[in-house]
Amino acid sequence: MTTNPLFEPFQVKSLEIRNRVVMAPMTRSKSPDETPGEDVAAYYRRRAEGGVGLIITEGTTIDRAGSSNDSNIPNLYSPRSIDGWRKVVAAVHAAGAKIAPQIWHQGMVRKQGTGPRPDGKSDGPSGLSGSGKQVAEPMTDSDIADTIDAFARAALVAKEIGFDAVELHGAHGYLVDQFLWAQSNRRDDAYGGHLVKRTRFAAQIIKAIRTRVGPDFVIIHRFSQWKQQDYSARLAHTPDELAALLTPLVDAGVDIFHASTRRFWEPEFSGSDLNLAGWSKKLTGRPSITVGSVGLKGADFIDSYKGKSAEVSELHDLEARLGRGEFDLVAVGRALIADPYWTSKVRDRRFKELSAFSPASMAML
Repeated sequence: MTTNPLFEPFQVKSLEIRNRVVMAPMTRSKSPDETPGEDVAAYYRRRAEGGVGLIITEGTTIDRAGSSNDSNIPNLYSPRSIDGWRKVVAAVHAAGAKIAPQIWHQGMVRKQGTGPRPDGKSDGPSGLSGSGKQVAEPMTDSDIADTIDAFARAALVAKEIGFDAVELHGAHGYLVDQFLWAQSNRRDDAYGGHLVKRTRFAAQIIKAIRTRVGPDFVIIHRFSQWKQQDYSARLAHTPDELAALLTPLVDAGVDIFHASTRRFWEPEFSGSDLNLAGWSKKLTGRPSITVGSVGLKGADFIDSYKGKSAEVSELHDLEARLGRGEFDLVAVGRALIADPYWTSKVRDRRFKELSAFSPASMAML
């Protein structure tokens, strides 16, 4: 029988995983007082038992007052939450998978007065709301330095408690992405201006993380063209612009790019079938993760939040593209929420046993 590329092992630096299936990061808001409990550990353990190679956790926030708008989102700095994550890591490792936290700051998506530290100001490169209205002061140099340090400290904590890698959330219109996007970054200092200058904040975070975790600990960077504020947004309109965006991040120390798209099969630029993950790998030489409605059809994840279900989809095109080396890893989101054993069922070709996704699945771990 032909080997399924989804189930070939993969290694980069110290990260060695048993297959190419990654659990995508998905906010669940099931961690009261910002602390992952036994139910969260069991949630991730079930996906590991189901055969996932690498789990990237839901976004977990850093020690910056305005980083979160929800007290049910976990953090990676309080002693109680760190202890909770330590138990999650142990549970996932016991089931044979690897795990990386996604470290996150919501930036101006978080409205002032919300979250576990409501008195903290919302951070943003220019203090702009999603509509472009001035609602806060731009981050000062001191704010930026403190935020960079908070990301680096979170990454070091992750390594110390046994996580196998770390992912920086630089997508979807949150803080790191706000610096990258011209519409939200109107600065005229070293952190604003043309595209390469707008990468400075992200690059400095990655460099700071690399300094703390050492040369062999894997850093994943998640990025996207689309934003919550504008689904049609583009950071890069051409391959050359994408190369200009990603090269400083490679130089800073990124090992893997996680290219977030709503539908993995859509070409990123005209004249080529490559998707965003494919272009990322082609332009940088770094491994890439593809994501976007994997295993499902009929509604993307944004539709799901609007109450739409999604049916099970075949994987022939995905497997063929992976086999050709367009990308290296495949992140699966809603399909794994609907069915913790999705990976093992796909491995054994038990497609008729796969569960469709319904919005009701989001209410459960």
